[in-house]
Amino acid sequence: MIRDNLEAVLSNIRAAALRVGRDPNEITLVGVTKSAEVPAINEAIRAGLRHVAENRLQLAQAKFPLLETAGVNITRHMIGHLQTNKVRDVLPIFDLIHSVDSGKLADEIQKRSAAVGKVAEILVQVDIAREETKFGLPEDELAGLMAHLASCPNIRTLGLMTMAPLTEDRETIRDVFRRCRELFQEEQRKHPASGSICLRHLSMGMSHDYEIAVEEGATLVRIGSALFR
Repeated sequence: MIRDNLEAVLSNIRAAALRVGRDPNEITLVGVTKSAEVPAINEAIRAGLRHVAENRLQLAQAKFPLLETAGVNITRHMIGHLQTNKVRDVLPIFDLIHSVDSGKLADEIQKRSAAVGKVAEILVQVDIAREETKFGLPEDELAGLMAHLASCPNIRTLGLMTMAPLTEDRETIRDVFRRCRELFQEEQRKHPASGSICLRHLSMGMSHDYEIAVEEGATLVRIGSALFR
């Protein structure tokens, strides 16, 4: 079942990319495992999943050591809200943090990464929809945080992340993703790829809206229920 789900999602990603003239190989499926048990995650890995994501540190600590990763390279993504007091524990477990949304959090990641001689790879989460229930940086504060991140030698900023509202209005969803792409392109122009800023990823789209996200430029799509249902 999970193999079939994975193949169906990949097929949809490919079709969405081709509709807008994109190379499907530009898009990476990230399996969101928060509602999945370890056997189901391992089944997905055997079927070809190479990127897994959790939104809570405790779930990652419980599940990640049990994943069948012998002989395969699994990239681990932190996609949930990150508190500064969890940074020390998050850094050794995750390869990419999607949810940096403040200078205070960036400073803590910089400090903790420097202490262990690591360069942490992150995305900046932008709250374009301005929903009270969502975390993220207001878009008018993005330029300031990006300038600050450029001065953090132990952080490599790889792109932006956003979440669209839960709505059936596809144009509302598209508007959010389009605006995130515009912000991404603006920051790319300001920060040519070098040093601490190397903008190449847009993390946009979940199970209900990932095809729209692909059409609007996503390079990382975060899929949970469509994969592990």
